[in-house]
Amino acid sequence: MISNTCAGFLRSLRKMTDKPKDPEWESGTWEGSRRAQLRAALRLTVRQRLESLESLTQTNRHFAQMRRAGKFHYGDHVMHEQPAITAKVGEAGSDYTPMPDAGKYRLHLYGCTPTPLASYLKALAILRLVAEQKDAEARGWWEGEHFVLESVLDEVGLKAFFLEEYKPTSIIAPWNGGSGFYPNDNKDGISALEKSDDLRFRDYLESISIGRQSVKSMELSESPKDKAVKSNLLILLRSQLPDEALAWMDAALMLTSDDVRFPPLLGTGGNDGRLDFTNNFMQRLNDVFGLSGRNDEQVSNAWLDESVYQHPKPFLTSKKAIGQFSPGQSGGPNAGTGYEAESLINPWDFIFMIEGALLFAAAATRRLGSEDRGALTFPFTVRPKGSGQGGLSMGDESPARAEIWLPLWERPTSLMALKGLFSEGRVTLGRRSVKDGLDFARAISLLAVNRGINSFQRYAFMMRSGKAYLATPLTRFRVPREPQQDLIGELDHWLWRFQAWARGDNTPNRVKSLAQRLDNALFDLTRQRGDRYDAVQKTLILLGVIQRYAGTSPATQEKVPSVPILSERWFAAARDNSIEFRIAAALAGLQGAKEHPLPMRVHLSPLDPNHKYSDWLPDGARNHYRTWHHGGLEKNLIAVLEKRLLLAQKGGFTDKPLNGWPGADLASMTVFLAGGTDDNRIAQLVAGLAHCRAPRHIEWEAVEDSYAIPVAYTLLKLVMTPDRQLRRCGLLTENERLPAPAGLVRLLAADRIDDAVRLAQRRLRIAGISPLPGSPGSAGLSGSRLAAALLIPLDDASVRHLYRAIFQQDNKQAS
Repeated sequence: MISNTCAGFLRSLRKMTDKPKDPEWESGTWEGSRRAQLRAALRLTVRQRLESLESLTQTNRHFAQMRRAGKFHYGDHVMHEQPAITAKVGEAGSDYTPMPDAGKYRLHLYGCTPTPLASYLKALAILRLVAEQKDAEARGWWEGEHFVLESVLDEVGLKAFFLEEYKPTSIIAPWNGGSGFYPNDNKDGISALEKSDDLRFRDYLESISIGRQSVKSMELSESPKDKAVKSNLLILLRSQLPDEALAWMDAALMLTSDDVRFPPLLGTGGNDGRLDFTNNFMQRLNDVFGLSGRNDEQVSNAWLDESVYQHPKPFLTSKKAIGQFSPGQSGGPNAGTGYEAESLINPWDFIFMIEGALLFAAAATRRLGSEDRGALTFPFTVRPKGSGQGGLSMGDESPARAEIWLPLWERPTSLMALKGLFSEGRVTLGRRSVKDGLDFARAISLLAVNRGINSFQRYAFMMRSGKAYLATPLTRFRVPREPQQDLIGELDHWLWRFQAWARGDNTPNRVKSLAQRLDNALFDLTRQRGDRYDAVQKTLILLGVIQRYAGTSPATQEKVPSVPILSERWFAAARDNSIEFRIAAALAGLQGAKEHPLPMRVHLSPLDPNHKYSDWLPDGARNHYRTWHHGGLEKNLIAVLEKRLLLAQKGGFTDKPLNGWPGADLASMTVFLAGGTDDNRIAQLVAGLAHCRAPRHIEWEAVEDSYAIPVAYTLLKLVMTPDRQLRRCGLLTENERLPAPAGLVRLLAADRIDDAVRLAQRRLRIAGISPLPGSPGSAGLSGSRLAAALLIPLDDASVRHLYRAIFQQDNKQAS
């Protein structure tokens, strides 16, 4: 009904604006001015219409407030929420944010930062507790390197809330040793709570009582070690505990049909080794609320100031553990000025840290259409990947627990929206769930900012300081404004096989090193924005190195297939305007004929030229094609040229097997002939680009510093150009042929340039192409360089240019 009304209204507007535009009428009459305004309204985008509507609404609210108060009122203005979970309003690319509202306070919580993990969880806790217990419309977001809270509480009110009103979540773990529920446990925290008559702990005490009754009913004198007994205790607790305590259980562990699983964020069910988080949580509550009479409100207030606002205070507690969440505060060797330091924490930090972890509840999920029974997933948590950061290696993967990628958002977001984000924090890549850190980075590059997330802070739970785990902050990954192409997806199957082989026990160290370098290159590729040809070229070069190594290792060929043929998207993403890339692209695009396929990649590694896709030669098959070995670029290009001509001679080819695309341009060739190129880079790029499909033709940009085309090269290249291309350029008829002169490449390799040129001249005359009589001279030219240049295909325009150059020289001589 509403949509029909809106559509009818818009049709009425268009009818009212059908009158042709008349500037004088529009500016001089009321009706004309009205119609001009209507025309302008119809041209507004969705975003502009929403902003105008919001502005009018806010103005109306402001005047209504002034009427109620009887005076002007300029309270602390803050931003309304733009939901971080929904798609962006309006057309693609718009970022509509409502206008400020009055009556709320914006607090910059400089003590809540994305790193360490304890500080990130602290920000979540403050937003959650304020929204659940004080202001349901509270909002929070990240601004720079700190968290911002919007609520009805000002700075004084926020402190008063936590000191006087805050009701701690019922966080208990009767299934753990050291939790306070067993005879040998530390009972300082739990006993202090049980003696308190403060109403804020009423629900907590109820949960503790249920925990004690459950332990007693199962006649447990110590924490259960048997899996079945532990499962029974967990089932009993889940059936009796109140909802808020169940929220803690969901974050700490999850019961499956055959086992108990633990999210890595909270160790093994709420403890980290011998440190039980729940018992320490109760002890820290004792510290801040003075339940044992040891601390007063002034000390707790100072702690709260330091924790939330980073106001420096001298009142910090020592010898209190913080676990894996803040490596810098956990103490240990080299943690201070001496050989070893004690842990130094703020009790409020520990309390907020545990409260914030409640948003990370595990869930059993099964993707629609999936055949497996379901997988236990934890928000934004994947397997560890020992790459993407300078200090990581594959050796860090097996002892690490997991990685967690924590979202950072810059739009005001409510607790409800944030819960939705974390409950949906199961990131997918195509039709499968992400498995490790590299998958997650790829998913981010495809995501774009349509979920309100601007970046992710990557953490890994690494085994450091003996056998203790620490939440180590790694890199920050920005979410792109526009989704990137998933180039890596074309490598998925091969990459899985190669990574599995590289991580095997008996894998050569050379393979492990190459796998580590490739993983780092792929991470870099996911982080590139806009023109990312450097990262793409780096990846292609590494693929070429891996392919050439595998070509010399039968064991690797048994475990890993050949690098697959990649699409033109890889070529386009790697393309730059360098001369090295142009020449490498031309060489990598060398082909044979339909009846005799001879792609360039068969000269680099032992591949089957007759296979449609890149595949190793069968066992026992002789390798007639591979010619690229150690040595300079010139040497390898000459070897490939001679091999192709020999194969053509023995195989009875009807044409020279030197066809290819995209061809190089003449300006680039003159720089190559003059020795002005980075030959090592050309060789590296050839090995990578040989596995990419390339476009047939490219309009290369002009080369700034090129040279005159040597006449010797003009004659030699024309005689070595495939007949198919000469016919396409109109230089040969359908029945004419121009065979390659026998021995020409050997003459050039021996630096007998004049003899090679005379041989080419004779062959051209026989074909009806009249070159210059006599020797054109070869001063300053290198025979091996000329021979290497003959392998590089030219585009059709360059071949025609070479012919016109000879024709013009002939005309000048005739006149």
